[in-house]
Amino acid sequence: MASVVSMAVPGNPAIAHRRSEARIAWMLVLPAIVLLFLFVLLPVASVIVLGFTDFELGYGKFRFVGFENYAHLITDRTFRKSLWNTTVYTAIVAPISILLGLGIAMLIESETAARSLFRTAYFLPVASLIVAMATVWQYMFHPTIGPINALLALAGLPGPNWLGSSGTVLYSLSIIGVWQSVGFNMVLFLAGLTAIPRELYAAAEVDGARSSFDRFLLVTWPMLGPTTLFVITISITNAVKVFEIVKTLTDGGPNKASEVLLFTIYQEGFVYLRVGYASAMTVVFLLILVVLMFLQYRILDRRVHYT
Repeated sequence: MASVVSMAVPGNPAIAHRRSEARIAWMLVLPAIVLLFLFVLLPVASVIVLGFTDFELGYGKFRFVGFENYAHLITDRTFRKSLWNTTVYTAIVAPISILLGLGIAMLIESETAARSLFRTAYFLPVASLIVAMATVWQYMFHPTIGPINALLALAGLPGPNWLGSSGTVLYSLSIIGVWQSVGFNMVLFLAGLTAIPRELYAAAEVDGARSSFDRFLLVTWPMLGPTTLFVITISITNAVKVFEIVKTLTDGGPNKASEVLLFTIYQEGFVYLRVGYASAMTVVFLLILVVLMFLQYRILDRRVHYT
């Protein structure tokens, strides 16, 4: 009996030590769990529940309406218009900002003299307040005194009303979106380029990759796979979430030609005070983001080379 007790005793300190470490670990992670629950999980759950109600701000009573809000979304012209505008904006801004960011990053990486200067200059739009810069863009796109139309007039071309015409307003906002996103994508691609070992380029040149384009296809592009996947994800997410420039410059006009999903949600929830309907829109918006992220990782992650 004594031998059994003596064999069990040495294990007790190790078990107690593991339990102590587990308690300390839970104590350290508890604040993060609480914040995650209060500011992420609880709001998402509240939005999902409110999406099934007719709750309006200022009214004490509300009732559950089931999928009535979601059924109304299908026939809502404003929602369909904002969904289409968001799709067009994302289709323009995301790919162009990714390609330009990659191109500028490669140019800066090959330049040794003023690399820090160019890096800072292209990153300035990311650090700038878009609400403040919107005033500058409003002046640049002005139909009569704007420098863009002045340059077009010098070339003998008529200048459109960039922000006041239904046919050009979304493309004008897309130009601002590209300008805002290129710098951030450039910094991410620069980080990926600096992580590529220089020996791979020398080996590719020995194997017959003489031109810069051949070395890009054989070395740079495959090695940038993880960075490119991250940049694509971030670019599409940020483009879908566009709101500030729409609210500041056009307020969704003219004739809802620049109204996007987040702006429609804002209008329904904080202007018309229909929180239940706005919550249903928010759930659809979140589902769109989740589906986009799933498709990106499902399709692109298979082609990424991790080192």
